[in-house]
Amino acid sequence: MAEQAGSTGGKKDASSTTPSPLQSLSNSVSSLGRSPPPPALKMSSPNPTSSHRSSFAEHMRGTPTSPRASRHGSLTQQALQDLLNNPPTKGGDPKFQGRDWRSIRLGEIVDPELVRFVEYDTSVEDATSILVKHGAPNVVLLREDANTRHATGTFDYSDLNAYLLLVVGLAHPDEGDIASFDELAKKGREGKPIPLKDVKEVGGKKEPLITLPSTADLTKAIEVFGSGVHRVLVAEEGTTNVIGILTQLRLVQFFWENRQSFPAVDQLYPYQLKDLNIGSKHVLAINGDAPLAQALELMNNEGISSLPVLDAQNNVIGNISHVDVRLLTKSTSLPLLRSSCIHFISVILSERGVNDGQDSFPVFHVDWFSTLAHTVAKLVATRSHRMWVVDAPSPSSSGPSTPALAPSVIVPPSPISPIPAIMTGPTPVNSIAPTHLAGTNAVAPAISASAITGARLSGRLSGVISLTDVLNLFAKASGLKPHDPDEARRARRRSSSSSMRKSMDSSRSESVSGIAGRRSSVSENQKNIQRLEGLGISRGRGTGG
Repeated sequence: MAEQAGSTGGKKDASSTTPSPLQSLSNSVSSLGRSPPPPALKMSSPNPTSSHRSSFAEHMRGTPTSPRASRHGSLTQQALQDLLNNPPTKGGDPKFQGRDWRSIRLGEIVDPELVRFVEYDTSVEDATSILVKHGAPNVVLLREDANTRHATGTFDYSDLNAYLLLVVGLAHPDEGDIASFDELAKKGREGKPIPLKDVKEVGGKKEPLITLPSTADLTKAIEVFGSGVHRVLVAEEGTTNVIGILTQLRLVQFFWENRQSFPAVDQLYPYQLKDLNIGSKHVLAINGDAPLAQALELMNNEGISSLPVLDAQNNVIGNISHVDVRLLTKSTSLPLLRSSCIHFISVILSERGVNDGQDSFPVFHVDWFSTLAHTVAKLVATRSHRMWVVDAPSPSSSGPSTPALAPSVIVPPSPISPIPAIMTGPTPVNSIAPTHLAGTNAVAPAISASAITGARLSGRLSGVISLTDVLNLFAKASGLKPHDPDEARRARRRSSSSSMRKSMDSSRSESVSGIAGRRSSVSENQKNIQRLEGLGISRGRGTGG
């Protein structure tokens, strides 16, 4: 459970004082091969200093204690389950103790240090470098000149994804934009600097740029986020000078870390997802054997930030996010577009281990029996916008997994065909942005998704829980009536359907109607349902953001 979602420090060279692992191993092996000296030889050392030291050490050593005396008792199964259901949090900020979260102002929870500006004349390469270097909130604000803090646009990983697709010839512009897009793609392949003002329309329709005053309370942000918007800019009162950026993830993290300060929200965490009835049945996913380029096209065309990667039985075996395109920003890494999604996941995990020092395997899934606390803890820890919901056997039953409520849209694998010829032309002189994966040229999957037993890793995909769902739940429990994001998402899917067909028809010849209908679960505790309804939470599922 170690994201999503995005610092470096110097390290002292200890090679001169600390033996290398191989040296330590060699010394250990050598010592194992030596026979201990006989007792008489130990007791009759001719060196009085040596005898004195030995005697002193023996007096100081004392009688060794049994390891059993200091061994901590292991957690019982029930204690471990309780820990998973209700993960611990930090103590929270004391200044929010006893306050109604609806009265907290935006300016109190944003950090001005996280606001980063560039001008429209800044090159895509330089903007990408800033994006990759600084991480959260994973966006760079655009302004007309360096003397203002008024933002008129944004550049984020979705824009970078769209730009990469353009450069490699996988974009599908409107007929009137073909000539200008071709010219931009040519410049990109030649390594020529391209200013942001020339690519601001490449990503297509973007979510609105919304600015709220720093004195506005959190209810205003909840209303905006409920409509599917993922970030708002926070400006000084009475001006347009941006002093902070509030994202959905930051707000969910704020509620989680200060949960004890907000009883109306805190009482929701013990409930299971199946009783809260949040989440979406409509899930876009991709098969692990599909080319990576296909996943990037799908995210770009559908306006989504992440995709679950499935095996042949529709079990979740990984996750690809638009933030991961940072690993493709060097020309030597572009051949990864021809590799499979499952191979790219291995590259992501390798990068986490080499550069971030993280050898843990991030978990991006929960099941319908997971508590809201468990789900939110994973969202915050992985810095993800979504958690994929998988079917799991009931805790009180050893029977088979419950089927899904409704079909998910699965993009099947297609033959790993050559990337357009323009990709195989001259290598650009400049890379788009620095990356530590230069030289990663593998184009074949290390293992086929059909050979992975994903059921052991996770389970069969059946839904998705988003940050939008969580924030809407908090708002309803606090007596608010947030905007329903359903219509906005349906409109987004309608507007992207034509471009989706245009880009996907050429790369696949069949569609997979994914997952069988999941039976509506009946709550085992009707009192829980009544309490939830009393909080203003109606039955029936929402949709994921």
